[in-house]
Amino acid sequence: MTFGEPEGYDARGWGRSLVSRVAPRTVAAAACVVLGIGLIGGAVTGSWLVDDDGDVAAVGSFTTAAGLWHNVPVDELFPPTVQGTGAGPGGADRTWTRIAVASATGCADAFDPLLRKALAPVGCRRLIRATYTDATQSYVTTVGLLFTKAEPAGMTALAKRFEAEHLDRRTDLMPLPYAAKGTAAERFGPHQRASWTISVLTDAPVVAYAVSGWADGRTVDTPQSAADAEASGATTSAAQAGLGNEAQGLADRIERRLRQHTAGPATEKPS
Repeated sequence: MTFGEPEGYDARGWGRSLVSRVAPRTVAAAACVVLGIGLIGGAVTGSWLVDDDGDVAAVGSFTTAAGLWHNVPVDELFPPTVQGTGAGPGGADRTWTRIAVASATGCADAFDPLLRKALAPVGCRRLIRATYTDATQSYVTTVGLLFTKAEPAGMTALAKRFEAEHLDRRTDLMPLPYAAKGTAAERFGPHQRASWTISVLTDAPVVAYAVSGWADGRTVDTPQSAADAEASGATTSAAQAGLGNEAQGLADRIERRLRQHTAGPATEKPS
């Protein structure tokens, strides 16, 4: 019998020391633990590195977007012709032709007072706008990109407020049209607004919007947001004429072009 060492039994039932076996096993187990910790640590560190890279890329895209209003030619953001495959009522195709481009401006006179107040928390760096007409020149739509002074947190806060309070559907928060003289939109004033959409982006310091109406200058008594006008069963004149589709379809495609200059086409939303 041995003393001071763990014992076991051999094939003949005689006592024998287990030190020779336990020690290697203990060492091997310890090595596995160390190796496991190392792998876990490496994995966590790797995830941190990936997350950091992702954050850096997101910040870079956000910063890049802030300067697009003067770094990208107007024809890139507001192309002369925009194809709207499946953008009309019932999935019909649309084609929009640009008829006017406004000079980059501030926001002092670009929005009704209540909408200007709602957008005030993110500030106004620059506003660019263009007005389009459909292939039949029956409708006109102004689309705008408001470049704000906000950081990502500010844009996220505003987006949450717009969603929670349904500010994008309030008729007292409609954007103003750009009614360029000598064009099909020259009679497109505040009382001619029929449908609209507003999108507060969180991956860029931009508020994108569009507002549509008839080209003949008729007054609209019951304007309706694009989201409501496109809903099944909507019966307003804006809905029946497809003016919600005009505003939403054009706004979506201009927003996609904006994103192509920041994070690339992979971020586009499906039609």
